[in-house]
Amino acid sequence: MGKQKAATFHPKNVHRSRYNLAELIKVYPQLKPFVFVNKYDVETVDFSNPNAVKALNTALLFKFYNIKFWDFPDTNLCPPIPGRVDYIHYLADLLKESNLTKNVSILDIGTGASCIYPILGNSVYQWQFVASDSSKKSLNTARVILKENNIDKEIVLRFQPNTNHIFKGILTAEDKFAATMCNPPFYKSEEEAFLATSKKLKGLGIISNKERNFGGTHQELCYKGGEKAFVHTYLYESSLFKNQCFWFTTLVSKKENLKSMYASLKKLKATEIKTIQMSQGNKITRIVAWTFLSKAAQKEW
Repeated sequence: MGKQKAATFHPKNVHRSRYNLAELIKVYPQLKPFVFVNKYDVETVDFSNPNAVKALNTALLFKFYNIKFWDFPDTNLCPPIPGRVDYIHYLADLLKESNLTKNVSILDIGTGASCIYPILGNSVYQWQFVASDSSKKSLNTARVILKENNIDKEIVLRFQPNTNHIFKGILTAEDKFAATMCNPPFYKSEEEAFLATSKKLKGLGIISNKERNFGGTHQELCYKGGEKAFVHTYLYESSLFKNQCFWFTTLVSKKENLKSMYASLKKLKATEIKTIQMSQGNKITRIVAWTFLSKAAQKEW
């Protein structure tokens, strides 16, 4: 058995209980070298080792999400599957409340080399996706993953040529999405990202080195002005395409950013704003969702 997962995941999240490492090794034997018995006589993996983290998450995709190939450079961010699929489940709840359950199309902002949200959303809910990124290298890697898993017709990749933009350069006049989703870069600099990781690992009793346990390029982790600057660009540009998406959503890791987001959305004349809290172990994060549609327009969608 693996590390105990907190029972605070979404009720539909299949990763609420302990990892069955023996079952995971069956579907992905490359995980086996990273499994060991810790001082508490519990079978686990070393979560400070990026190769172990990547192998574990690959095994989860193979076991639960009908994925047969998932590989990308070690320099790229390795997303933790349990937390990522939580966003998918909470987004599904939001869409269900708005009667958006058929022929669902989602826009994923900054999909990364792993293309994780489209993979999970397509596997669990059969959603179709447009996935954008400002790195051609990441998109090329994602393209191979989609093709190898025969889902390249369900998930369309688009290149964002300007890192200062979110929707401009991506959305066309014909596009219409039930929702957008995004995991924004959290940090202002790589130094800030490293310090945050060191603090997290220290809290787990792990002496950190210069390697992040989850990887990540500068582009994936950092944005000038950090999370706050990114989400405010996101908010503003969403108002330019207010009739093309029912719900705009983003993860927000820092609670102190919520007040200014709500103030900006009020100025931009959002008609409805929701904050959905997610609790994953000791980590508290949240999804902020907003729409510009009137009640009448929502019914006609």
